Amino acid sequence: MSETAPLSVDPLVDPLVDPDSVPLVELDPAGRDHQGEAARLRELGPVVRVKLPGDVIAWSITDHALLNELINDPRQSKNWQNWNDIRSGHVGNDWPLIGMVKVTNMLTADGSEHKRLRRLVTSTLTPRRVEALRPRVEQIVNELLDALPSHADADGVVDLRKHYSDVVPVLVISELLGIPEENRGKLKAEMDNVFRSDLTPEQVLASQMALYGLLAEQVRYRRENPGTDLTSALIEARDEDPEALSEEELVATILIMLGAGQETTVALITNAVRALCTHPKQRAIAVAGGPRTWAGVVEETLRWDAPIGNFPFRYPLEDVVVAGVTIPRGEAIMAPYSAVGRDKKQHGDDAEVFDITRTQRKNLAFGGGAHVCVGAALGRMEGNLAIPAVFERYPGIELAVDPDTLVPIPSLFSNSCSTLPVRLG
Repeated sequence: MSETAPLSVDPLVDPLVDPDSVPLVELDPAGRDHQGEAARLRELGPVVRVKLPGDVIAWSITDHALLNELINDPRQSKNWQNWNDIRSGHVGNDWPLIGMVKVTNMLTADGSEHKRLRRLVTSTLTPRRVEALRPRVEQIVNELLDALPSHADADGVVDLRKHYSDVVPVLVISELLGIPEENRGKLKAEMDNVFRSDLTPEQVLASQMALYGLLAEQVRYRRENPGTDLTSALIEARDEDPEALSEEELVATILIMLGAGQETTVALITNAVRALCTHPKQRAIAVAGGPRTWAGVVEETLRWDAPIGNFPFRYPLEDVVVAGVTIPRGEAIMAPYSAVGRDKKQHGDDAEVFDITRTQRKNLAFGGGAHVCVGAALGRMEGNLAIPAVFERYPGIELAVDPDTLVPIPSLFSNSCSTLPVRLG
């Protein structure tokens, strides 16, 4: 093992900390208070240990600058095969969070392997292709907004998440991947399970089998019915050069694109509407402003109420020192986006305040470094179209319930509410 290396620590100023003395916080699998939990982690210091389901221990870096430095550090691996708990058998295929960790695609690849897999996606999901989707996204948004009144119950209440936030990104990414309409709902349900933290081991295994079965079916379908979609492009790349992409990597690449294409954007739209409905002054500024103001809504929502509250994992390839704490090789390090999104050192003393007019500084809601989300531009574009359209079409929209009663997604990862009941006004 190589000599312990420092990461933003000066041993002459910051003496090394006994790792056993670092606070240990058990995270709530039900995600009932993401922001409260994130605040507690920040208060405990820049490096905290967290307890996950199954008595799995990981590290959480709650300081924006330190986390940003860490995710750009080449000594940090994304490959789950470097995780001590998987090597030892402590974490198995029935672990509730395994679907977020044990995959074979660009999310969990390092170095040249990561570049090889990422290049296949970025060469097809180009900025030009994303921009070419704009008219279709606008059409989807308008059609769904037209239909919202038809979903109202007897009291005039509509679940905006179910009938809008959930649907926009799913339709966009499904069409982009060329997924047949009859499989979209099933894939959405199984992808939702990947982000949940409350499933039993039996449910985890069943859902994983169902998900990969559907993805394999998608590949078979597009092999027999090629089109101009991204699945067909990936299949063509594999058929032309089997060394460029294995069959397992092909399926897992579709998985990550599907997950990234829907989960973050669903929560972004939901969280932004919720925030504006509960911050009337900010809503008034947004409604009176133009595209740049709505871009501020998107960025402030990403920062202040990050769609992904925590994101797994990096594994040091050697012992590293972070803020005086030695994190041993092969232990899991989690990125707590909810915590660093309100780091006062990065975002100012008013970081707890939702303010769409603030001068935005870098946030990590889409990750960073070599592994920054390939769908970030698409997610931002969808948010910049879908969020203002709600308030333009229904200027009297308001929450139909006390915001404190909204039920969160049962997840350590997804940070949003499972329903968003509104009256359209």
